[in-house]
Amino acid sequence: MTTYIGLLRAINLAGRNRVGMADLRDMLSSLGFEDPRTLLQSGNVLFRSRPRTVVQLERQLEAELRSRIKVETDFMVRTAEEWKGIVERNPFKKEAVRDPGHLLVFCFKDAPEAARVKALQAAVKGREVVRADGRHAYITYPDGVGRSLLTTAIIEKTLGTRGTGRNWNTVLKLHALASA
Repeated sequence: MTTYIGLLRAINLAGRNRVGMADLRDMLSSLGFEDPRTLLQSGNVLFRSRPRTVVQLERQLEAELRSRIKVETDFMVRTAEEWKGIVERNPFKKEAVRDPGHLLVFCFKDAPEAARVKALQAAVKGREVVRADGRHAYITYPDGVGRSLLTTAIIEKTLGTRGTGRNWNTVLKLHALASA
């Protein structure tokens, strides 16, 4: 069995795209996934399954969420092994210790092209720093995410792919759950 981490994009924000975590766990159980567990109310789920491609899982989970819970959004799925790599390759080790709430990891549907990553770095208007790594990007927000002009909409538009971000505290909690 393989352990997977699923991240839902833009749910439970200001009353939009409401997804109950119990409903999400029930959906996964009814699909035959084992041991579904959620973390927080922001759409983080762990589950076990026979090995499948993450693209296959993303499509299935998005379709089931749309059909059963009536919410249209993206799932970003990673294996526990991929998640371990995300933690290990963090280029912002000091920030992760000093200010983990202002270090975000974005998981994308597709790996952005190098030219698009350079364009995103050039679009930064504040003190944010972006480092891309395949289908992931690490971004520091030293002045806070809420005050930043580097929004998810700008990130997605510039990189040409959809994604969702989690702060370093959440990344580590998911890693601990996946490793248990």
